[in-house]
Amino acid sequence: MTAITPLRFVVAPSGFKESLAAEAVASAITAGLRRVVPGAVVDSVPLVDGGEGSASTLAAATEGALVPVRVTGPVGDPVDAHFALLGGSGPKTAFVEMAAAAGLRLVPPDARDPGLTTTRGVGELIRAALDAGCRRILVGCGDSGTCDGGAGALTALGARALDAAGEPVADGGYALAGAVELDMSTVDERMAETELVVACNPHNVLTGPSGVATVFGPQKGASHDQVAALETAMTQWAKVLEHRCGPDLRLVAGGGASGGLGAGLAGAFGARLLSRFDVLLDHTGLDARLADADLVITAEGAIDFQTPRGKVPAEVARRAKRYGKPVIALAGTIGRGARATHDAGIDAYAGILAAPVPLTEAIERAEELVADATERAIRLVLVGSALATVARVAAEAG
Repeated sequence: MTAITPLRFVVAPSGFKESLAAEAVASAITAGLRRVVPGAVVDSVPLVDGGEGSASTLAAATEGALVPVRVTGPVGDPVDAHFALLGGSGPKTAFVEMAAAAGLRLVPPDARDPGLTTTRGVGELIRAALDAGCRRILVGCGDSGTCDGGAGALTALGARALDAAGEPVADGGYALAGAVELDMSTVDERMAETELVVACNPHNVLTGPSGVATVFGPQKGASHDQVAALETAMTQWAKVLEHRCGPDLRLVAGGGASGGLGAGLAGAFGARLLSRFDVLLDHTGLDARLADADLVITAEGAIDFQTPRGKVPAEVARRAKRYGKPVIALAGTIGRGARATHDAGIDAYAGILAAPVPLTEAIERAEELVADATERAIRLVLVGSALATVARVAAEAG
């Protein structure tokens, strides 16, 4: 009697922002799968994009550790943050999750003006990693509540953005409109012997119609006039960085990451701006695991026109297609332009809601909703597979 080979699934989701971490999403998808295919082999690969939860996920994936640090939060108050000491061979490496120190979730709703918030705490995390002996530091960008061009982080590391009178400018993006010089004379000397890599979305640039102020300012609470003011400030900051450090960073891929943090770190310290997935997914062995799958399931909070522009589901699909694997994506919401994800390699997508519910209820029931949506999707896949088998048998008989 021929043994039946169990179906193999790779479950590779991102987290649902302000709802479920990637690990919880993966667990819920797995639970829904097992309702329909209890004997399936499920390879769970929770993924991160450099934003919230990335440090803890990478610490777990590499058998490293989270290091707690109290730093300056985005509105100036102290916050409890952390960085990850990564395990494995090679130089002692830290992963700094900028969202842990300057994420949007740390900005109270009534204080959401990205021209006033600061990345100072991110620089303090980098300094703490230096204190821990790390000379290779990965900075994960995503979920920021700032637009200060990384000036706050530079300040924490000893640099000073100066105005025409030679005085340090205030924290926040707006103040950079008055910056004319970057003083590097008191920078932490350890930065010169540290490899700094920024894991970012290469689609994000510093200025212009696709720049951080225009694209992400409104998402962080900026009005139309505030967006214009931030664009002016980022343009001036780019001039300061170019004058002090050389390259024109206005349209450099990834320079706009996390409100311009990428440009600030690249300009001041020569940080390499690399695709976040090329930096982060190497720690998961994702490609080899996709090669063994019969079906890949990914997920994110929203599937829309932005998904192909550097989001987790599109990256999973792109890699899965190298091996000819089918991909299903689940999402909290299906938005404008979602059909473009088919061109990115996502074969089918589905929302997790079977009926309209209030947002608060959807967040509270997120794990249940993800599991139920997975069950519905897999049942449809099995129906399609059965129909394909019937059609093939009929064709062979006819």
